[in-house]
Order: sequence, then structure tokens, then C-alpha cells
Amino acid sequence: MNSPPPQAWLNALLVLIEKFQLALLSLWHALGLTGDSHGQPAWPWARRVAGETLLIDLGLARQVGLSLCALVFAVLAITAALAWRRHRGVLLAAGALALVAAPWPSAALLLVPAAPTSFHASPTRFSVDAIALGARVYAQHCASCHGADGRGEGPLAASLAQWPPTLVSPLLARRVDGELFWHVLAGMRDRHGQPTMPAFGNVLGLREAWAVIDYMKALSAGGGAEGNWPVPLRLPEMAIRCADAAPLALSQWRGDQRVRLVAVDGMASLPFEDPRFLTVLVTPDGQPPAQVPRFRAGCAAVSSHAWQAVAAIAGQSPSRLAGTQLLADRGGWLRARGTPGRQWSDADLVCVSGPDAGAQRAPSPATDGLTALLLRMDAEPVRFVKGGFIH
Repeated sequence: MNSPPPQAWLNALLVLIEKFQLALLSLWHALGLTGDSHGQPAWPWARRVAGETLLIDLGLARQVGLSLCALVFAVLAITAALAWRRHRGVLLAAGALALVAAPWPSAALLLVPAAPTSFHASPTRFSVDAIALGARVYAQHCASCHGADGRGEGPLAASLAQWPPTLVSPLLARRVDGELFWHVLAGMRDRHGQPTMPAFGNVLGLREAWAVIDYMKALSAGGGAEGNWPVPLRLPEMAIRCADAAPLALSQWRGDQRVRLVAVDGMASLPFEDPRFLTVLVTPDGQPPAQVPRFRAGCAAVSSHAWQAVAAIAGQSPSRLAGTQLLADRGGWLRARGTPGRQWSDADLVCVSGPDAGAQRAPSPATDGLTALLLRMDAEPVRFVKGGFIH
């Protein structure tokens, strides 16, 4: 689904490039050399390093890695030369040779156009409330072109000079959230400068723009309901209440434990607790059950928007959501979707990760499908690269 890099060195390289660019942005902002854009430090340059290109072009990634090694060697050689006068000539020559011999990559391949918001972080935390707000914004401003299901076949799509792209694809994974945010507000143009998507900066507030991106992520997952999700999803943020305790944010409550979301619409459907994960009930009205039978799960999402958000992620209409389950791994990534009346199995794993994601696997020695599923989730942690950035 997310085509993670099979080489550990490539993961490390992408992390290094991301941290370097973020550190450079922080330094420029601290020095007053760049201002703010939509509430966060603005990327001051027209281009950025294309981490997404390195992800698919291993030859270019090797060039970058070797060139960085040569640069580090040259810096160390110069530093040693300054401190060790006796061998200064040899050290300086070695450093210069490393720089000359390095396979410096082409700037045209390494750099891609950037936006002032390229490195902006979404403040919504992918919450159920933001997804619900994004659904309303999408229905009002986006569905006419992109379609209610996000497949780019809205009622106005055929009248456009360029057919809208489908959102139910890896498209969202190839762009960083900050650049999606920029395109929502500033619009998009083709290579001839002709508009292909209108700007909504005068229509939407910042919260609405970030929220519609959250909804597009949920819509992308829901649209891929028959197979693997094209974009990995975080466990959505929501307030959780257990019995009479005060509500807590799910991110505070869960720790590093697995989480199971279960859509229930009555007392008879309350699932049993399971020590292998934390169970969160999602109800239509956002209220936990008044009385919980012994050994049944009783902690519930208290937001009335949780039902709608989970329905969008699961690819179900809200009226048919009851009984659907979503499993998140210890890292907080949604990994599996269960359907009512069916036992868990490997077929329920909708977010496949790891270098062997597409390979055939031998049957698990686990005694039941749920155990096998949990073991596979633990063995294959998500290493999601969005727009070339490790998440």
C-alpha cells in the first residue's frame, strides 16, 4: 500500500534530509530571514529536496548518499588538517579528491517545486471532529468535480479541460500535507499556466482547509474498501470516556497499546474485552452505554462525529456501520478492518507494510485468525513515507 523503502539506509537518508530541511527552516525563521505563512514558518525557497523521487529512484538515492559521505569525509579531513599540521597537505588532498570523485546528483532530478507551506504540519491531529468538518466542506466545494466518492467523476468533471485526479489512489501519499494545503487555498495550474483547480483561499478558513485534507485521507481509505488502502491512516484522535471517569484524548489514553474500534448500536452488540488490545466503542450518539455487563467493553468515544468518521474510513454508509471493527497497531496506525459476522483473518489486513508486503506468506502457526493478524501487525510495522518524508 505505501511501498516502504526496502533498504534501511534509504530510510535513514530520507530522515536525514527531512531533519536537515526542517532545521534549515527553523534557523532561517529564527534569524528573521523568512516570515510566516498561514500561521507557520514559510519555506523561503522555490524548491525543496524531492524525497519522494529518492524513494522510487534508488540510483539517485545512492548518488545522494555517496555524495553526502564524501562531503562528511572532506569536512573531517579539513578539520584534521587544521589540527594536524604535519600531514596537512595529504589530508587536504584526500578531502579534495573525495569531493571531486563524489557522484553529485543532478539538481534537476533532486529538487522539485516547493510552496511556502511545504513544511507546514496539520494542527487537526486527524481528529474525528476535523474529518466530519472536512466532509461538509468537501460536499460543498469539492464533490462536484472530484465526485462524492473521490474518484474524480463528479457532475462537473466532464466539462473541465483536464479531468480531476482520483483521490482513491496513492496521489495523497505523493504530496506532503503542507503542499496539499497550499493547493486547496491557492488552486492549481497546468504547465501552460491554465487553472486546473480553483483557489479556495477566499472561501475557506485555515481550519476548514486542513479538515478537508483529513477527510480526503479518510475518503481514500474508504474508497479502497475492497483491497489495500492506498494511504496509511493514523488512529483518529477522539475523546474517550470509561464509565464515570472524565474524558481523555485517545492519544493520552492508549499509550503504546493496540486499539480496536468497534461500532455498536445497542447493548446486545457490546463486544467482550480482550487483553491484547484496548477496545473503544463507537456509538451513533457518541454516548457510552449506561450499563455494561461483566467482561464487556465499556469505554466509548464521546464525540458525536466519531460514527461518521469511522464510517468514512471503513467505506461504509453510517446506516450499515454497526458491527464493523478497525484494528490499530502499537504505533497508532490503522491496519485491519473486520466485518460483522466474520472471523478475523489475514484477509482483513488492509494496510500492508514492510519490504515483503507483496510476497506470498506461509500460513501462520497461530491457533486463530485474530492472533495471526496481531502477530503480523507487530512483525510488519508501518514505515510510511509521505511526499518523501518519514512519518
